[in-house]
Amino acid sequence: MLNWDEYNSEETKTANQQTQQVEAVEVKKEVEIKLTEEPKTETTEATIGGSRSEKAKASLDNLDVAAGIEELEGFSGRVQVDQKAMINCKADLNQLVPFKYDWAWQKYLDGSANHWMPQEINMTSDIALWKSEDGLTEDERTIVKRSLGFFSTADSLVANNLVLAVYRLITNPECRQYLLRQSLEEAIHTHAYQYCIESLGMDEGEIFNMYREIPCVAKKASWGLKYTKEISDPTFETGTEETDKQLLKNLIAFYCVLEGIFFYCGFTQILSMGRRNKMTGTSEQFQYILRDESMHVNFGIDVINQIKIENPHLWDDKMQAEAAQMILEGTELEIQYARDTMPRGVLGMNASMMEEYLKFIANRRLTQIGLEEEFQGVTNPFPWMSEIMDLRKEKNFFETRVIEYQTGGALNW
Repeated sequence: MLNWDEYNSEETKTANQQTQQVEAVEVKKEVEIKLTEEPKTETTEATIGGSRSEKAKASLDNLDVAAGIEELEGFSGRVQVDQKAMINCKADLNQLVPFKYDWAWQKYLDGSANHWMPQEINMTSDIALWKSEDGLTEDERTIVKRSLGFFSTADSLVANNLVLAVYRLITNPECRQYLLRQSLEEAIHTHAYQYCIESLGMDEGEIFNMYREIPCVAKKASWGLKYTKEISDPTFETGTEETDKQLLKNLIAFYCVLEGIFFYCGFTQILSMGRRNKMTGTSEQFQYILRDESMHVNFGIDVINQIKIENPHLWDDKMQAEAAQMILEGTELEIQYARDTMPRGVLGMNASMMEEYLKFIANRRLTQIGLEEEFQGVTNPFPWMSEIMDLRKEKNFFETRVIEYQTGGALNW
């Protein structure tokens, strides 16, 4: 039950909201009246004379604000939390607060706190090992090349999907804030792969074209591309059951499969190499990338589940079957990749162990979006991977830091 102070507070709050709405409507009417009373004059070089400043002032005197008024239609009051939605939201997207999804904002803060750059990691020992004739076996060299070849393309593919499609279609400001952070991280990851390739003196043409020339790499890239094609069209809009489902499929493809399954074989291989004191600089780059990617996956799954909550009609039997099919297709493609890159046992693992690990990951992705497990009895043969995903940057960053590296505050301008 409300006491008198609470009652007066509620009454004042309601009155303030009503006053704000009335004031906004009155401002809109005043602008409209001004538009009808003051006829516009066409601005041309002939009608504007004088200095550049005078021309600028004259141009503003003739500014057409009708488009601005149209944009403000429906935003006469302040945004309330309940007006926010993950997709198809009509509230003002420029108003970040009040937050509806605190978890999205927290992930943005966590991602920003974990900022790193590829040049911070010392690649000296990697260069010496790579150039040594007997430093790595041929199988180990194949693993390094394949990993850099696929990931350099995959992160660019994810970044393009985020910038050209997902950011535009997710209609929540705090989630968009995280998507901006993720886009930066994808750029840093692509930079890291390029930095490794350049440092090791690899054939850049061979590595960056691998997604078109090596079948097991090309299949994974092609699989991801087909879920981007339609929603990357600038004319694509959500708002119907069909288009909303297309967006949901895209999110499942990229967060649950491309980042949630396709990265795991190559990352496990490279990180296992680092555990054996080989390619330690490259392995450390992959550690930081994997930590970022783990947060991307968790964010994406939260977005997917929130869309399901707000739009339960999208998550029908057909959509659930399609989602499971996508995850299982991705798992099979990654198993094929593992067999191709590990025809023999290497780095304390083999294709059979990797297959069990990928099935373990697939079960996790299925359950995270509310679907049943597919593979019964599988376990994680690489428990150390979980420890690496939880790596804190401070744990070993300064132990391997390049001496010449300077923080922003120490740079001489």
